[in-house]
Amino acid sequence: MRSADFSEFEKKINVTFNKPELLKQAFTHRSYLNENPKLGINHNERLEYLGDAVLELAVSEYLFEKFPDKPEGELTAYRAALVNTVIIGEAASELGMNDYLLLSRGETKDTGKARQYILANTFEALIGAIHLDRGYDVAKNFIGQNLYHRLPDILKNRLWQDAKSGFQEKAQEVAGITPTYRVLEESGPDHDKQFIIGVYLENDLVAKGSGKSKQEAEQEAARRGLESKKWN
Repeated sequence: MRSADFSEFEKKINVTFNKPELLKQAFTHRSYLNENPKLGINHNERLEYLGDAVLELAVSEYLFEKFPDKPEGELTAYRAALVNTVIIGEAASELGMNDYLLLSRGETKDTGKARQYILANTFEALIGAIHLDRGYDVAKNFIGQNLYHRLPDILKNRLWQDAKSGFQEKAQEVAGITPTYRVLEESGPDHDKQFIIGVYLENDLVAKGSGKSKQEAEQEAARRGLESKKWN
């Protein structure tokens, strides 16, 4: 992974930081500090915490204004679909954020789902950093430019619906079986758990899903199960 030039990234997102160290911190994974203890900045987890809250507020406001006739429950489902790990991880990838991550040598070898989680967390940390440095309106604009174009596809493919309910309904209708979910893998510290869960029809593994909670992983497994069975 090349040495990161964060001024390049500032041009890419059209946001210039007053405190460039905040931008660097947003990309600094906890593991990197273990190998670089004298870096002089903290890791990005506190920024991620803040960015998560800013992201939820900005998306809530956007949906509230865009869909004045939708009930609270449906807006909540839209929001959950728009800010899940997969979507924001993809948004981070499209911005080339992977090239700027500050990771330990061990973490740089991880790809796939593990890297997607890191990218999603970094995307939230970046929002937190923008909010602190440039204010809420700039952060809200960044979120809008990088996420809201995904909403039509979410609505068209009904990705906001409860996938578990949909999969169970189809499984019972087509196969006469009630699906079950099993934890296949659990990793990470208590504050940042990751789960991989499989959805089964009797003893047949249909699909796997991952998430920061068992509920999120089950939903992804169900979505993938619907795709796998062509039930969507």
